[in-house]
Amino acid sequence: MRNFIRVLRLSMAYKGRILISFVCALIAALLWGTNFSAVYPVLELLGKEQNLQQWIDIKQERVELEIQIREKELEAIKKRQAEVEMMPAGPERDRAELDVTDSFKHVVGKLASARDRLWRYQQLKHYVIRHLPEGRFNTLALILGGIVLAVFIKGIFEFIQEYLVGIVTTRTAFDLRNQFFRQTIHQDLRQINEGGSAELMSRFTNDVEVIANGMKILYGRVVGEPLRALVCVAIAFWINWQLTLTFILVVPLALGVMTTASKKMKKASRRLLDRMGSIYKLLQETFRGVRVVKGFTMESYERRRFHETTKDYMKRSQRVIFIDAVTSPIVETIGVAAVMLALLAGAYLVLSGEKRIFGTNFTSQPLELGNLLWLYAQLIGMADPVRKLSSVYTKLQSAAAAADRCFTMMDRVPQVTQNPDGVVLPRHSKSIQFQNVCFSYTPEKQVLTNICFTVTAGETIGIVGANGSGKSTLLNLLPRFYDPDHGSIFIDGINIREANLRSVRKQLGIVTQEPILFDDTIYNNILYGRRNATLAEVEEAAKKAFAHDFIIKLPKGYQTPVGELGSSLSGGERQRVALARAILRDPRILILDEFSSAIDPASDALIHQALREFKKDRTTFFITHKMHTLDLADRIIVLDQHQLVAIGTYKELLESCEIFRDLINVQSQLRLAS
Repeated sequence: MRNFIRVLRLSMAYKGRILISFVCALIAALLWGTNFSAVYPVLELLGKEQNLQQWIDIKQERVELEIQIREKELEAIKKRQAEVEMMPAGPERDRAELDVTDSFKHVVGKLASARDRLWRYQQLKHYVIRHLPEGRFNTLALILGGIVLAVFIKGIFEFIQEYLVGIVTTRTAFDLRNQFFRQTIHQDLRQINEGGSAELMSRFTNDVEVIANGMKILYGRVVGEPLRALVCVAIAFWINWQLTLTFILVVPLALGVMTTASKKMKKASRRLLDRMGSIYKLLQETFRGVRVVKGFTMESYERRRFHETTKDYMKRSQRVIFIDAVTSPIVETIGVAAVMLALLAGAYLVLSGEKRIFGTNFTSQPLELGNLLWLYAQLIGMADPVRKLSSVYTKLQSAAAAADRCFTMMDRVPQVTQNPDGVVLPRHSKSIQFQNVCFSYTPEKQVLTNICFTVTAGETIGIVGANGSGKSTLLNLLPRFYDPDHGSIFIDGINIREANLRSVRKQLGIVTQEPILFDDTIYNNILYGRRNATLAEVEEAAKKAFAHDFIIKLPKGYQTPVGELGSSLSGGERQRVALARAILRDPRILILDEFSSAIDPASDALIHQALREFKKDRTTFFITHKMHTLDLADRIIVLDQHQLVAIGTYKELLESCEIFRDLINVQSQLRLAS
């Protein structure tokens, strides 16, 4: 529950609303107990040939008579006490003194109880009964009307409480999602990729919703229902504390059942939430790769996969439902059994006229039927909130499991830190150095080994090598998507680990192999490169990327939505929009990762021309498998088996590097074959 408590601390930003909702719940609880207390005067009106004014007068007379009797008994005891004091010292006097003391305490207690009852009857007569009509039917109608009014007022306060709880819940969920997103978006690429985007989406949506439901139950039922039960308990204790205590004794048993169920529920809920993440992952994979699914006629296979995943989720859901469903009847049965036990004991006292059960004193005077039924009504009023609370604990455990999943991800400490106090990197103008850089995603497999080279500002570097040789990983180290395991990277002599991270990344413009466009307009996707740019600057960037001409031909021009991941544009169009975004950023360092691998020759030629102009006076790194694009490079880096095997101009490598010649030959053969 530790992480769920952290969510509750987050909700304390709205403590004013929480306090008002608590007050409303308390008022509703008081009205709840008062409504059940109306049973007593109704029974008195229907069961006896007297109105309430006559009834209160008779009650007062009886209590006053009892007080007189007790006072006379007290006087007799005092006389007896004086006689005992005159007796000679010895065992007989000691026994007599003990008897007198016990009798004195007993009578004083009875007298105090009688005087207390007399005072309550006087207050009831003065403040309530004297204002009621004398006609029995009119009084009954007034009481029943009062009950209806009390229920209506109770409903108003319950509405206010539930509304405020809903506001607190939704606002806290809003804050939690935003805090969760803020924490996650600043984590490393490695950390984000570990769980996968589908798992993240599951935690942002389903898990946070489960937490919100848990909060709603906590601030709603867990506050309101116990208050109702406590009010009824207080009234029941006032009527007869011994019989009420008989009922209360079974509470530990009910708590034991709920505790056992809650432990099982938390474990089952965590597994259920994990399976929901699996469903998100499967859906994401299937619909993002729907062309492959259909192209390879794998619809039936994906159907079976989805069927098995949802079947597993269904089974675990049924487990959660079973635990939740079985808890309530068990607790309700225990509660009803306790009420019946108290009723049975009270019925024995009423029918027999006794004051004791099994030698234990249960009442100071014979219990009346009206009082027993009044007590029974309060116990019923107490049992209903307990029954409703029976499933609450299990639902709170579901929320606790969801909170654990969310905070497990939120609490991860990024290995690549923002370093806000680090050196602010000036605009790049000198060199970039890789010194003995080593990197691995897992300890078992080295991806880069002892990479060393220096690039002069304004130089264009092409990077080639076989698949898996570490080309993309090498460039991912420059914007610190990852940090090297060993070695360092310097920009203008400053170790980028020691520099302010934002100042490093602001130097960069990145165009990836698969251009990432957001489900927004073309204008906003280009503007992503520099949010404060003007429309003229956006259009100028698009012109430099040779994207302006096709954009203005679209129905809405720059305001045309690109669809999810740019699905409404062709591959070449997407790549040119992505390039325009990088151009608008006006970076000093340009990173191009397979920027022309999946586009048509016409788009390739346009992008090639755009880059030839844009790369001037910028340090540019690009990865390519298309050897004709290497004419953009001043020098070329050749990677093989995770090592830098050669660096030089196209001509130098062609003469000295066999691996480079092999790559050129393979590419030439592929071009001839096509």
